[in-house]
Amino acid sequence: MSSALCYNILLHCIYIYIYISNNMILFIHNVISKNPTFQELAVYENMSDQVKISHEELERDGFCQNPFFECLIAEVPEEHKSKEGFTIVGYAFYFYTYSTWKGRSQYLEDLYVMPEFRGNGIGKALLSKVTEVGKNKGCVRLQLSVLNWNTPSLDFYAAKGAQDLTVSEGWHFIRFDGKHLDDLAKGAPKN
Repeated sequence: MSSALCYNILLHCIYIYIYISNNMILFIHNVISKNPTFQELAVYENMSDQVKISHEELERDGFCQNPFFECLIAEVPEEHKSKEGFTIVGYAFYFYTYSTWKGRSQYLEDLYVMPEFRGNGIGKALLSKVTEVGKNKGCVRLQLSVLNWNTPSLDFYAAKGAQDLTVSEGWHFIRFDGKHLDDLAKGAPKN
């Protein structure tokens, strides 16, 4: 395999190989890890106090009959593990949505690669694989949110052709949670 970086994608028990120039072999597969990368992303985004979900909840919601999300994991062989000893070095966490104007869509919740493994094409490979999976399911677009100060990510997505809709279309990202979500649900008509 010379100097090819082999991504072994396990998705619904089907192996797909993607070759990228490098010496390391990477395995990306559809599993949830006990690796701390979810927390690392929250720290990077200056929102570590926001992480409230447990691994048990992630496993329950991702490995049920109708999963709420899918996740691709980038894992390196043991001999290329991180300085901290981890073999899982990145992930792409996504789910499906629907647009009344466009149809089937994907939402990329997280794309994360450990800092020491960035610049090796792992993020691009994860993003491309998520997109391929969505296209194979008939999705017509991939949406995501990026914090306004996260210039490296904004530049990464822009270089791949992403459009920043903040200014061009004026969209605001709105959220209900906690007490406000509870209050809103209590106001629903009773059957």
